Amino acid sequence: MLAIAGGKGGCGKTTTTLGLAGALGRTRRTVLAVDADIDMPDLHLLAEVNGSPGLPTIEQGGRVEDATHPPQSLSGVEIVPAPQSANEGVHLPTALTRLTGYADHVLVDCPAGAGPDAATPLRVAEHVLLVTTPDPASLRDTAKTAAMARTLDTTIIGCVLTRADSVPSGVERLLDCPVLITVPPTKTPVLPEESVARAYDALASTILSKHL
Repeated sequence: MLAIAGGKGGCGKTTTTLGLAGALGRTRRTVLAVDADIDMPDLHLLAEVNGSPGLPTIEQGGRVEDATHPPQSLSGVEIVPAPQSANEGVHLPTALTRLTGYADHVLVDCPAGAGPDAATPLRVAEHVLLVTTPDPASLRDTAKTAAMARTLDTTIIGCVLTRADSVPSGVERLLDCPVLITVPPTKTPVLPEESVARAYDALASTILSKHL
């Protein structure tokens, strides 16, 4: 299980989760992309699938197949939405644990920040991929996320630098991990852009080379 985490909202975690899922799917792997961001559940919106059923069904012992939604544009990818309302509670560790090993790759779109909600997926996942923009505030917050991951013994495989054409000096030193790809600034929607798709294909190749 690979957690996709970053310090600030809007840094590109959800886009990276779906972009990487699509790239892995293009290599004929099966991919489960899970929305663990309870406060801002928007993975299903980006993937253009239904918002329910999702994690609550899995946490309550339902079949994983009943809580997944395949995006029409992505082969081999299934989306598991987060709860869509505060009334629809879920015990995240239980739900995520039940998804372990369900597909060739399980990607978890994590909440932003370094608080308890963001820590929960990192306790379950074996590895984490950091996502940040070059903005100094985003980098500082992502460094806190990296420190939290190391405290929890979750292996950091690297960083995705979004809205960037190159890697500014000092970023890898600050985060103490390599920048695996840069995702160039584009107009919205982001994922259909050819340059963005190439970046995530390169990321998928790197991840597969690491046997993750």
